Amino acid sequence: MVFYVLALTLHSNGSYEDVMRSLLAGMEWVTGRFRAWTMPTKAAIDKSRTLAGSEVMVDLFAAAVKPLAVKPFAVLRGAGFYKEWRLASVDGSTLDLADTPANEQVYGRPWTKTNFKSAFPQRRGLGLVKRGTYAVFSAVVQLPHQRTRPVSSLFGRSGVATGAALLLRMKANSALPSLEDYSDGSYLSTVYPSPKDRRKDKGGIWMRVVEHEVTTGEDVSRFLLITSILDPIAAADPDLANLYARRWEIESSFAELKTHQRGRDVVLRSKKPAGVLQEIYGCFCAHYAIRSLIGTVAADFDEEPFGISFTRTIRGARRSIARRRLVFPQKLAEAFTVFGQEILQELLPPRRNRTVPAPSNVKCPAGHSSEYAET
Repeated sequence: MVFYVLALTLHSNGSYEDVMRSLLAGMEWVTGRFRAWTMPTKAAIDKSRTLAGSEVMVDLFAAAVKPLAVKPFAVLRGAGFYKEWRLASVDGSTLDLADTPANEQVYGRPWTKTNFKSAFPQRRGLGLVKRGTYAVFSAVVQLPHQRTRPVSSLFGRSGVATGAALLLRMKANSALPSLEDYSDGSYLSTVYPSPKDRRKDKGGIWMRVVEHEVTTGEDVSRFLLITSILDPIAAADPDLANLYARRWEIESSFAELKTHQRGRDVVLRSKKPAGVLQEIYGCFCAHYAIRSLIGTVAADFDEEPFGISFTRTIRGARRSIARRRLVFPQKLAEAFTVFGQEILQELLPPRRNRTVPAPSNVKCPAGHSSEYAET
């Protein structure tokens, strides 16, 4: 059933029976049975999914998913490192669930800005994506009735406690008084979880503040970044501004997972709350498997991971499910070479430089170029 859940996330538009037929055709080598078999009913498949539960998929994700661009992926070009730090982006995204009374009762249906309920029950997930590989290597899914907390609040103190170096964006009007000015233009300040905590001077965290401006044509926006790297020599103001501009890569990862893998405007198929978490982590596992495959091919053929089409790769993975001859252990090396050549046959064009020239009437901050990254 673990294999079946993974197959479901690769064939979002396929029926339960179609996915089962493809999966069993490709897995006959596991049992060695190559004879006629009886298709289980949809009710039997659903019962087996319920018995499997969601914890098995959560545990699989925790055990199998690791940051790419470490051995054996260290040779990846564009793998996303800055000095001794491995670069990762964090952000949240919502997933539409099947519109059933049970899902709505357990997970809720959020209100829109116009005071109307959303079309579908939703569940929010928070992911860490490895820069340069688009691989989601850590994720937290919001549990039923759990209130959403801001990313900065969730990862502020807990992130610093892990030893990670943080770079987060704050509201432009945030109260961040300067306690000490640095030569690179940044300054030391204290960040609090809430205005109430600031007034009581409770729970504050020392952070270095980086201010810079972003222009998109004639519009200029002020960016206010905070970082736990307090030493400006270790990471200068201009470097941090440029690093933050690359955080948009996580949007590409979510687009792959929600649009190309799941299908545009396709909601999760689980009609019961018990299957929702199972399916969500199945989606994360399948996406990581595809991205891991792309990373391996990129390393072996000396290509950049973002030059290999995710869509082409996932189409090949879908076809490979029913190819039982290609999954025999002695055929794995040959199958990998063939598959690698297939997805490398047509590479993506160079990524668009997400910058625009600064208008002539805009004065660039010290240490910054005349081009700014788009948000």
